[in-house]
Amino acid sequence: MKQSYLMALDQGTTSSRCILFDRQGTICSQVNREFKQYYPNDGWVEQDPTEIWASQMGVAVEAMLKLGIGPADVAAIGITNQRETVIVWERETGKPIHPAIVWQCRRTAEECAEMKRRGVEPEIHARTGLLADPYFSATKLAWILDHVDGARARAERGELLFGTIDTWLIWHLTAGKVHGTDPSNAARTLLFNIHTMQWDEELLRLFRIPACMLPEVRPSSGMFGVSDPNLFGKEIPIAGVAGDQQSALFGQCCFDAGDVKNTYGTGGFLLMNTGDRPINSSQGLLTTVGWKIGGETRYVLEGSVFMCGAIVQWLRDGMKLFRHARDTEAMARSVADSAGVYLVPAFVGLGAPYWDAYARGSIQGLTRAVKSEHIVRAALEAMAYQTADVLDAMQKDAPFPIRSVRVDGGASANNFLLEFQADILGLEIMRPMCVETTALGAAFLAGLGVGYYSDTGSIRSDWKPERRFTPAMEPARREALLRGWHRAVERSLRWAE
Repeated sequence: MKQSYLMALDQGTTSSRCILFDRQGTICSQVNREFKQYYPNDGWVEQDPTEIWASQMGVAVEAMLKLGIGPADVAAIGITNQRETVIVWERETGKPIHPAIVWQCRRTAEECAEMKRRGVEPEIHARTGLLADPYFSATKLAWILDHVDGARARAERGELLFGTIDTWLIWHLTAGKVHGTDPSNAARTLLFNIHTMQWDEELLRLFRIPACMLPEVRPSSGMFGVSDPNLFGKEIPIAGVAGDQQSALFGQCCFDAGDVKNTYGTGGFLLMNTGDRPINSSQGLLTTVGWKIGGETRYVLEGSVFMCGAIVQWLRDGMKLFRHARDTEAMARSVADSAGVYLVPAFVGLGAPYWDAYARGSIQGLTRAVKSEHIVRAALEAMAYQTADVLDAMQKDAPFPIRSVRVDGGASANNFLLEFQADILGLEIMRPMCVETTALGAAFLAGLGVGYYSDTGSIRSDWKPERRFTPAMEPARREALLRGWHRAVERSLRWAE
């Protein structure tokens, strides 16, 4: 093919990014732009959908200009996105009727608790692989329909559309011609049956969602449509879509059953490829769709940690303990240990394997000898402890032995974190040459969708580890640290109940 580059639109929780990759998966141009977060009430998180679109379009144009290329040089666009975040907009105008409700938002915690009391969660879990938790999209969508004047009636008349962030971007990229999503995103809404691979009528009734609002579900790799020529000056195929964590799994070339990756992003996400059939978790993990290519679906087990890199952001912006995230590694290394301090980052509750919407953050073990460096070290260690909890649950669920973990995300650049992670897991940690695997996965899916790559084998041959981290901690020390962590977590559970 004449085109040389794949464009990945990576719409994350705190920023929009565009990366242009060559055929070998090398980053050729990258532009990132943060956008504003809104916290109107305790535990509520919102974003401006128009700002999301404007920032994403802005970085796409800038990335092309930075490399000095035009639309004819782009083989395809791949989209990856923060999942579960909900937008509702007018079919005719494209105007949102309410701010986007972000995946972190806990405003529907009581509705989810009521569902559990009514005993409907087992049926939800059986159909979706998920839990009745405000993390997911359905209760957020129902909240908008119930709290915006006239929204429910308008939705039932077909005047309103629903989408997760991928759908919102596709809609605008195609000038409203395509209202679509892929199974990895649909599977995070609580409205999609992962066994039939269709929107589920029983779940739509349960959450009172009109079916006419929902996007068409298409394979993760393949033609979704083309960009409006007015955007870039020429049509570009949109040929790959996946939620951020599934996209990172694909970008890490975790194509085989038993392959595991962990992403240290705003949240932390440990995923295992379980092959062509879902594994039902008995340990508080989620069963979801990884991707669908052609007629083949890959499933995953997932443990979702709500606060990971966001802990560092809070220490930087809220507590003013340092100026740059990169400073945390030197601060952590400047002390021998955390001085017995544990930081439990349950700012918006705890995810897997606890699933406690009423847990709240705490710093425990404080004495007069504790300095800011100890707290920073405890924060980095908390990321590793949370990952250890999830991986322990995953190993109990899955028939595949876990021998190593591939890592990515912003915090994976922190060598102290990965050394401690290897120690606390007792496993090898592998960091790839390209840590932007979320965007890379979207690019790979798009490349497959237009024949840029012939198959996953041609992609896998280019994956290489940049560094391996091997465990060096004595087992007794590891067990003692984990006992302390679990004591700290216990004291944070059910705090706001």
